[in-house]
Amino acid sequence: MQNSIEVIGLKKSYRDLHVLKGVDFEVKKGSIFALLGANGAGKTTIVKILTTLLRQDSGSATVNGFDVLLHPQYVRRSISLTGQFAAVDDILTGRENVLMIARLRHLKNPHQVAGDLLERLGLTDAANRRASSYSGGMRRRLDIAMSLVGQSPLVFLDEPTTGLDPEARIEVWKIIKELSANGTTVFLTTQYLEEAEQLADQIAILHEGSIIVNGTLAELKKLFPPATIEYIEKQPTLEEIFLSVVGKKKEGK
Repeated sequence: MQNSIEVIGLKKSYRDLHVLKGVDFEVKKGSIFALLGANGAGKTTIVKILTTLLRQDSGSATVNGFDVLLHPQYVRRSISLTGQFAAVDDILTGRENVLMIARLRHLKNPHQVAGDLLERLGLTDAANRRASSYSGGMRRRLDIAMSLVGQSPLVFLDEPTTGLDPEARIEVWKIIKELSANGTTVFLTTQYLEEAEQLADQIAILHEGSIIVNGTLAELKKLFPPATIEYIEKQPTLEEIFLSVVGKKKEGK
């Protein structure tokens, strides 16, 4: 099996609103696939269909070799999902949240699994605090830790860095790169063009219900005329300034 995902002619409407109008794409096994699009373009609808949370009107979709309509239970066993909003239980501690997922997946040594993931996501110091006390970035990292329980071969990340500060966003980027390096397929939706540029092996743009562009970053760049060469002084971005200042503060502690 060369592809983790195969989508052919996918359509979905809500009454008179045609959200997906015949979407086709493939996601290679072990790659990072970025789906770009404006708010309301249908990115989350595609994620919901591929993760069996929503039925398409027509067309077909297979995930890890399983048809999403015919074998939804096998699809669900072979994937993990981090949605736009953190699926964290505020009453439980960070450790208890991860333990709950490990036990639901019937893993051996759930405490060790939870400890390893919390350390990997930089949450060890806050592991025994209730999730309700976590910042937005910490909640997102905890949500991602929960989605990594069980080492699923395919991970869906629906706008995982929305609302995160620059440091937390870069942490998430590192995790995504590690997942891909270890053979995990990552399906990423994002509104941040830089995020797709930094991470994706393949980029697709969803516009008005259809995929209008699909390819590598190099292939997409060829769609535009050659750039005019100009010599200008490079100015640092605000994000670069922020990370530099914060980094120096930490070193001076």
